[in-house]
Amino acid sequence: MANASDLAIFMRWPAAALGLLALAACQPREPAPLPTRPVPVVRPAPPPQIAPAADWRDAGITPGTWTWTREGTRSVARFGVTPAATELSFACSAGQVTLARAGTAPTSIAMTIVTTNGSRTVNAAPVAGPLPVLAAEFAGRDPLLDMIAFSRGRFAVSVPGLATLYVPSWPEISRVIEDCR
Repeated sequence: MANASDLAIFMRWPAAALGLLALAACQPREPAPLPTRPVPVVRPAPPPQIAPAADWRDAGITPGTWTWTREGTRSVARFGVTPAATELSFACSAGQVTLARAGTAPTSIAMTIVTTNGSRTVNAAPVAGPLPVLAAEFAGRDPLLDMIAFSRGRFAVSVPGLATLYVPSWPEISRVIEDCR
């Protein structure tokens, strides 16, 4: 049987537990956080979509083939579907290379030559004849000629008002350039 002192301890235990609970209830609590509204995310407007410029290296090659001939003292490379339908030619005479593009213009016009190593705009003068051309002349050692000869696979020749020519850089051009040096 339980003695009186055991009973007293047993009776104090609920009182002690209630006291601890009361003490815990007196501890200051942190206030519950206030609900927050989501902050709107401001996103800049996307830039307008601009179609990428066509890369001249991706354009199809102009139909035709290169041929090389010697005409008297001149070394000549012609590009076209047939030699009679020449679109572009290189000719060497007396240390000068003439680049001729089929077409006409009332006066001199800008001709832009684009290679994988760079580009340059030159002055092309109209030359009358059975097949009218626009011709630009270069010294045999002009760096643009090397840029054309060593262009990776192709180069482009553009003249305002005429279709751009995308022609392969074949050995016939290099032969003409070397003949002028």
